[in-house]
Amino acid sequence: MERNIVIAVDAMGGDNAPYEIVKGAAEAVKLYPVKVLLVGQEAIVKKELSAYTYDEDSIEVVNADEVISTEEVPTEAVRKKRNSSMMVGLGLVKEKKAMAFISAGSTGALFVGGTITVGRIKGIERPALGTCLPTLNGYTLLLDSGANADCKPQYLVQFAKMGSVYAETVLGMKNPTVGLANIGVEKEKGNMLVKEVYELLENAEGINFIGNAEMVDIPFGVSNVVVCDGFVGNTILKTLEGQSKALLKRIKSEITKGPYKIAAAALKTPFDNIKKSYDSDQIGGAPYIGFKALVMKVHGSCKAPAIVNCIKQSIDFIENGTVEKIEKLIQE
Repeated sequence: MERNIVIAVDAMGGDNAPYEIVKGAAEAVKLYPVKVLLVGQEAIVKKELSAYTYDEDSIEVVNADEVISTEEVPTEAVRKKRNSSMMVGLGLVKEKKAMAFISAGSTGALFVGGTITVGRIKGIERPALGTCLPTLNGYTLLLDSGANADCKPQYLVQFAKMGSVYAETVLGMKNPTVGLANIGVEKEKGNMLVKEVYELLENAEGINFIGNAEMVDIPFGVSNVVVCDGFVGNTILKTLEGQSKALLKRIKSEITKGPYKIAAAALKTPFDNIKKSYDSDQIGGAPYIGFKALVMKVHGSCKAPAIVNCIKQSIDFIENGTVEKIEKLIQE
């Protein structure tokens, strides 16, 4: 199997590192023609790897003695811990020894480190964090979902363009629709920011803008891409995540009571399918879109399947020339 695509993975980031990260990498190289650079404390990572059988040419361990924790201030951690698994991994991308970097570590440090080390695509003012939200019929790409709490109108226009390219090249959505997150569908609704952004998106070339996406309609897949500032996006993300967990827990509690237990056994498979559709590991990770190369954030509590799916997303991102297409659309 020819392995022309090289992806660096932070072996020490996340609640379940390095076990689940290493396991995911070992599984991914069996499925896809990719080489993985596992970045972390060499002795620990190699010990974990020894439990798996894989093509020895498909995984390489790159030593990094330090680890950035989620409790650290991102700017200070990035500056002080240059030999951390995160910064060494980002450095591999900068040096073009890897084409993408995946980490389940600190979200803030990954954004700061990516900005300093990998850098932005020419013309991009702010990279955005894109999250795939499960909807009634698939997924909606939400961006920005937390990287930029305060935004200027032109940032959201760029989010719309970057999100459209990502949705098409990685998620396979043809001519994806773009909605602007708002409190109503009417054009005159919203604060000053979204009103100005609406006018800009109406006249923006290269995107399929369909108007406002009211919050209540997002879980029903009102549009393929939803754009907003990072404060609103993170609020949407956390609210939907909490609501879905609470709802599934409530349903399980109700159907396992008294006489409903027999019915619960019969409904196990459909409920497992629903639960799986809301599992972030099945999606993979959230890309920082707008860097010169793919930098992907995985949920801190991720398991091996998330790493496998992230690597698959990375391969699609690279093979379909996502960066080049974003750069071309922004320049136009």
